[in-house]
Amino acid sequence: MKPDAAYTERRVAHWDFVAQNFQRWRAGNRYHARLTRIFESLIPPGQRILEIGCAQGDLLAALKPSYGVGVDFSSGMIAAARQKYPGLTFREADAYELQLDETFDVIILSDLINDLWDVETVFRRILPLTTPQTRILLNYYSRVWAPLLAITEKLGLSTPKLSQNWLVVEDVNTLLYLAGFEVLRNQPEILWPLPLRPLSALFNRWLVKLWPFHHFALTNVTIARPIPGTPPADPPRVSVIVPARNEAGNIAEILRRTPEMGAGTELIFVEGHSSDNTYETIRQELPRSGRCGKLFQQTGKGKGDAVRLGFAQASGQVLMILDADITVPPEDLPKFYEALVAGKGDFINGVRLVYPMHDQAMRLFNFLGNKFFSLAFSWLLRQPIKDTLCGTKVLWKRDYELIAANRAYFGDFDPFGDFDLLFGAARLNRKIVDLPVRYGARTYGTTNIQRWSHGVLLLRMAAFAAVRVKFI
Repeated sequence: MKPDAAYTERRVAHWDFVAQNFQRWRAGNRYHARLTRIFESLIPPGQRILEIGCAQGDLLAALKPSYGVGVDFSSGMIAAARQKYPGLTFREADAYELQLDETFDVIILSDLINDLWDVETVFRRILPLTTPQTRILLNYYSRVWAPLLAITEKLGLSTPKLSQNWLVVEDVNTLLYLAGFEVLRNQPEILWPLPLRPLSALFNRWLVKLWPFHHFALTNVTIARPIPGTPPADPPRVSVIVPARNEAGNIAEILRRTPEMGAGTELIFVEGHSSDNTYETIRQELPRSGRCGKLFQQTGKGKGDAVRLGFAQASGQVLMILDADITVPPEDLPKFYEALVAGKGDFINGVRLVYPMHDQAMRLFNFLGNKFFSLAFSWLLRQPIKDTLCGTKVLWKRDYELIAANRAYFGDFDPFGDFDLLFGAARLNRKIVDLPVRYGARTYGTTNIQRWSHGVLLLRMAAFAAVRVKFI
């Protein structure tokens, strides 16, 4: 419902007044600087970004969009934004009457919904501006801080506000759902907004992520996506990447058992320095099978390097990884395809730890290690990930290309490739969905996993991810 004219006029006048004293109020706290750092960690540069309630455009500019549009109903704010950031586009408009004939990768509503007459109506307004890949990021003040914010306003330490909507996380989740969005996660942020660096670093980077301190956060950040609609009319083409090292005895079975999916399925084998005749076996068996496929030899080392080579050579819109030991049955791949194409998730992750395993399929210490890392990474990435090292993973090629373009954020020391993909998908705010599979024992060859040395490497990656994802 659109607000009455008096309500809007009063707020426009208020924010025009704030625009004249904008920097004075911002200089008295660390809130906006910290908020910018949080959004930078959630949004890679180079995106098409729309910010509604952009004020003077500082947050939008900090995110380095390839195309940035800021919208605000305050003429004073928009005039200042245009002067400060001439490379961005700014429009004076009311969120309730927003009409843009374009779509965006990211839509931001930062400290806006506390001030709206009807939050659901504004959420509905932005739905036509989205694609299935668009992410909505919003933050809003916590009700716990209402008395303290009133005090800081009187002391001139924060921007003065008119009457506010004090929404809790459940309220916002429901309003998003009613408007056609699915919430991916919520995260409390900022305990100490004042400019006292030792305390602000301790409280805002570390303590706010831990119980019970997160209950007292100043702001809540919510990430959502449009609720998936109908699958595409034209089914996508599928590329199945098969890293193969010392797996000669499994090649014929892979070619025979891998189903055809979508508009067609290509098998891309990447052979990696085998001591048996794996390469020669693939070279002979692939033409005999009648399957569409390619064969490459990697020059680097590790499964991760092999997967990247395969992805680079793939022609399909859907990318799949199938381990050549076929401990995960190739016959399960259509389930992954259907979950991805139906929009159930953006990244479908195989899970070996749900169904009973075959005898000797996984040694005890490997099983315990997988359990530990699943708990650790679920907590770090704020999404449930039950099995981090299952080799079967499926995602859209367009998302992989974004992950690869932003790989430098996490570094390049993952020999498995699993964490490179999981971290990248989480940073892009993609929905990761676990899909249980039956895990069988090897029928040929031996495992390439080195239990202890690889375990230490996984711990290093977990610690690195904690700093880059959780405790930013």
